Amino acid sequence: MNRYLSLLILLLGLVLVNCKRTEKAQINIIPKPEKLYVSDGIFTLDADSRIIFEDPNPALRLIAEALADSIAGGSSFKPKVVPYSLAKSIENDIFLSMNLNDSTFGEEGYQIRSNNGQFISIQANTARGVFYGVQSLYQLFPAEVYDLMNQNHQEWELPAVTISDKARFAYRGMHLDVSRHMFPVEFVKQYIDLLAMYKYNHLHWHLTDDQGWRIEIKAFPKLTEVGAWRNETLVGHGGARPKVYDGQVYGGFYTQSEIREIVDYAALRYITVIPEIEMPAHASAALAAYPELGCTGGPYKVETSWGVFEDIFCTKEETFTFLEQVLDEVLELFPSTYIHIGGDEAPKTRWKACKQCQQRIKSEGLADEHELQSWFIQRIEKYLNAHGRKIIGWDEILEGGLPPDATVMSWRGIAGGIAAAQMGHDAIMTPGSHCYLDHYQGDPAVEPLAFGGYTPISKVYAYEPIPEELTEKQSKHILGAQANVWTEYLKMPEDITYMVLPRMAALSEVLWSPVKSRNWENFYDRLPAHFERYKALGINYSMSVNQIKVEKIQAADSVIQLNLKTEVPNGMIYYTTNGSTPDTLSARFDQPFDLAEIDLLKMQLYRNGQKVGDIQQRAISVSADK
Repeated sequence: MNRYLSLLILLLGLVLVNCKRTEKAQINIIPKPEKLYVSDGIFTLDADSRIIFEDPNPALRLIAEALADSIAGGSSFKPKVVPYSLAKSIENDIFLSMNLNDSTFGEEGYQIRSNNGQFISIQANTARGVFYGVQSLYQLFPAEVYDLMNQNHQEWELPAVTISDKARFAYRGMHLDVSRHMFPVEFVKQYIDLLAMYKYNHLHWHLTDDQGWRIEIKAFPKLTEVGAWRNETLVGHGGARPKVYDGQVYGGFYTQSEIREIVDYAALRYITVIPEIEMPAHASAALAAYPELGCTGGPYKVETSWGVFEDIFCTKEETFTFLEQVLDEVLELFPSTYIHIGGDEAPKTRWKACKQCQQRIKSEGLADEHELQSWFIQRIEKYLNAHGRKIIGWDEILEGGLPPDATVMSWRGIAGGIAAAQMGHDAIMTPGSHCYLDHYQGDPAVEPLAFGGYTPISKVYAYEPIPEELTEKQSKHILGAQANVWTEYLKMPEDITYMVLPRMAALSEVLWSPVKSRNWENFYDRLPAHFERYKALGINYSMSVNQIKVEKIQAADSVIQLNLKTEVPNGMIYYTTNGSTPDTLSARFDQPFDLAEIDLLKMQLYRNGQKVGDIQQRAISVSADK
């Protein structure tokens, strides 16, 4: 009996050891690597560890130094950075090299090998690939490494893994609107750091619009002296009549020095900054500064509310002289191949009444104002092409004829991207249905003010950028996708991070990882580790993924019913309507129920028998209003 008992204890011990190993080996990398294997063994990084880089290679040295600085941020030590030629040996070290020599990994792929915990090597064909490998390596660290307030850690234990990984799409973008509300340089850098963490490679920087001109142009100082400032700002959605304004002057702009600083900062993180200079519409701020560029001559103002405005750039020659000089300075600041010129939401009212615009239609042999817009965009495209650049425009640039080499950014659904690809043009998908992160991500009743709509993280994760309507050949014109962050209702940096985190993590996996590896439940299980990272970094973020959405629906017999929704995979909702605390003995939601006389609805979410979050509650009225 004792022998059997001893054997049982031994087996139990082995199970516990394996459980411990499994717990240690939980890998939470986002975006999910293409191939990942977990081995036995632990790699221990401590004060004796070095970061060794293949030399001579200045780019790898910079990556190695940045990794050392990051590790030092939450540690009691900083790894030494050593060129391989001086290393003598590699033991208990991290080795960065560009000797992968495998074309299948392209310019962005990488391999990580930990050699059963003896050392870690990150190999790629390019420095960019090594950089992305480092981002994955950094996610193997516990969240405490991000905590600058706790630098007592003398070592870090990392799981022994083998990773082979590369990107699915070449264009992986995030957008930031600074015209409606602008943000400090340090926050823009932090935003870029978040993009780098999730392997995004483009930042679309929306710098001009009706509500403010945010880029210094030395040839036209009034653009920032006048166009960067609005007299006041609309409060809320403006549904009330009359509208309510805050009465406070708002504005600011980025100097050319600051812009260079941000562009250089992004480049070190392998992120290309694409500027957007809006034309021919969304030009109120520019027209307020230089009214002679409009059709009526003004007066114009920097707009204080949101929407589409009828005053746009006139097609007179003075306008093109102005725009070309503006673009000359933009090109000096931004080395990106692409320049975004907007091209969206351009009412034709002023052009129809303008003698000079009508004369332009006649002299150029155009059919109407839509073709005039196409002519306008094509003229700008030729200018940029002559300077070695290409244009991106919102999908309205398809109207009246697409410029020859233009790339379309499809935002009004996916039709624009489909049309562009079928015409042989490149397209970037950014439909409002899935990629607008200024939309609500949870129940509007308890979420911060947002633009509108409803785009929960599960919907972002479910997005597929390649439309079914395209052939395999046409699909190659879909360069990737982008999430847009418009800031009408986002005033502070913490508002931005709340709206993008963790939804930008979801889109990063859509854009980087193979389709076959995407799994919502698996992604959800990896999210808590990222919440811990955000917390350690002191960044505001959303937990709306665990929120219960409450909505009123009207049944066929006109009875108002209550419907409850959760994104949590295998999530179960238990609720009470009498004020008592809900648990697994309470009513379980499985279908909409009659509203009746409910004052307070209390709900508790469970998953796999465990509570998810705290009790949630809503004050419910019998009214049919939502």
